[in-house]
Amino acid sequence: MKQALATVVQEICKKYDFDKQRMMDIVLGVQGRFGCISVEAMDLIAEMVGSHRVEVESVVTFYSFLSLKPQGKVVIRLCDDIVDWMKGYDAVADAMSKALGITMGETTSDGAITLTKTPCIGMSDQAPAALVNDVVVTNLSPERAQDLIHNLRRHLDPQQLVTTVGDGNHSHPLIRSMVRNNIRRRGPVHFADFEAGQALKATLAMDPEAVIATIRASRLRGRGGAGFATGLKWELCRNTPSDRRYVLCNADEGEPGTFKDRVLLTECAAQVFEGMTIAGYAIGADTGIVYLRGEYAYLRPYLEQVLEERRANGLLGRQIQGHPSFHFDIRIQMGAGAYVCGEETALISSCEGHRGDPKNRPPFPPQCGYLDRPTIVNNVESFSAAARIMLKGAPWFEAIGSERTTGTKLLSVSGDCRKPGVYEVPFGISAREVLELAEADNPGAVLIGGPCRQMLGPDRFSGRICYDDLATGGAFIIFNRARNKLAIAERYLDFFIDESCGHCTPCRVGLQLLKNLVHKVVTGAGEPSDLAEMRRLSNIIIQTSRCGLGQAAPNPVLGALENFSALYTDLVSERSPGLLSTFDLSRAVVDAELRVGRQSKYV
Repeated sequence: MKQALATVVQEICKKYDFDKQRMMDIVLGVQGRFGCISVEAMDLIAEMVGSHRVEVESVVTFYSFLSLKPQGKVVIRLCDDIVDWMKGYDAVADAMSKALGITMGETTSDGAITLTKTPCIGMSDQAPAALVNDVVVTNLSPERAQDLIHNLRRHLDPQQLVTTVGDGNHSHPLIRSMVRNNIRRRGPVHFADFEAGQALKATLAMDPEAVIATIRASRLRGRGGAGFATGLKWELCRNTPSDRRYVLCNADEGEPGTFKDRVLLTECAAQVFEGMTIAGYAIGADTGIVYLRGEYAYLRPYLEQVLEERRANGLLGRQIQGHPSFHFDIRIQMGAGAYVCGEETALISSCEGHRGDPKNRPPFPPQCGYLDRPTIVNNVESFSAAARIMLKGAPWFEAIGSERTTGTKLLSVSGDCRKPGVYEVPFGISAREVLELAEADNPGAVLIGGPCRQMLGPDRFSGRICYDDLATGGAFIIFNRARNKLAIAERYLDFFIDESCGHCTPCRVGLQLLKNLVHKVVTGAGEPSDLAEMRRLSNIIIQTSRCGLGQAAPNPVLGALENFSALYTDLVSERSPGLLSTFDLSRAVVDAELRVGRQSKYV
């Protein structure tokens, strides 16, 4: 057995040239063969790549999709995102647990099936949803969940669960998925016809500086949420002296409620890859990396084929389109379930074969990024937009959108509405217009940008979606008036606590303290002073956390305090002096009552 393990580990390490910077690929490969990465496997990996066991183990224990202990042959990861919860997660989870005879986090006695939960898997428009190994199962109900378990017990083949396929490329033999695109509104930037190679041809007719000038003139801003000027980022990277530069595409779409990049990768992969190639020419890079979240692993075979087709057609590789000095290629780096890797420096750490720990800034990636070289990190939508700009020109793009935010935005709309899905809309559209397009159901609040932003009430529905008003990376989650805003804020805090890398105290400890305060208020034990303490603690976490996760995590609480203050004030009350609001006398005397065999006459 040990000899067989050593042979397989050596085979996998050799595939990646015994390069410890490819640690993610190596451990994913080992888990794919053995169902886990055992202590013995970690020792072998460390020895073969010239690393230390602790470095291998730090990677394995960081990512939620990796495991030190054997799991079932089939692993069911049921999404417990807020939208899934709204659509019936609890009932589906209960049905699966009963059908399997286990609780969440356990494996069946025969070792065949593991049931666990996972954060947003990019399927909020067709929730509740689950990953069964790499197969996506959507629109679950308790009845469908029971059927799923029954069928799995019979054949243990997740692919057989796909009895109908979704629209567009989901019927492609390399995808074959029941997922639907749900493209509700097509716009001119991303979903218009695109002929591979034409934008690149226009690019190579210009010098790199002119390409960057075109992107700058278009005023394209990063579509990941921060909104940094794309052309300026490319210029900074090109102007930083170095022997090599890199282009990284952030396809780690982990923000709860966001799924538009998934649709772009499914239907517009060639346009995204062309945008990356254009960026490579502009900054002087020869290598591009797509960091693809583990939840989208089902797309990888198809994306690899698109890359191979581009190589065959002279759109990737050496001397692209006959240009003697332009060489550029793209590889796909898989993630393994870590929300924080959506932050660009954490993503870079993961690509380098480490834990997804954020790095201190400055220096910023355009100065010192992947392998300590100048690096641009843009998301899927940004590269798609860049390709269209080079095809149609900066003035064309600049004419779309609002005065200060140009172009279109892809919105991932989900929640309490009749038409969830992807909408390509011009910047400047109001939140109310989007609610009308999606046929929102009695909207009482909307979360624009995911939990890292603040939940807005009806008084803000006239706000405009742009970087000067309602900024968003893409998520647009609708809550009807009956939804408990406080419970939603508390669940999002649970998500951030679970996803924190744990590096810094304000995030690791502060978020738990904040959660305790929110829970105290939600359960009716709160005092007015707790509301002030929630604000104070939130501001400390924001100001002192190391990366964007901690800096954004308190926003659901602050948004509720600011936009739905009456909900909080109605739940708190002054307590009599000397009495602790969280003390429950009835619970405190239970043990004593059991010992003496009678109830207390004072309770």
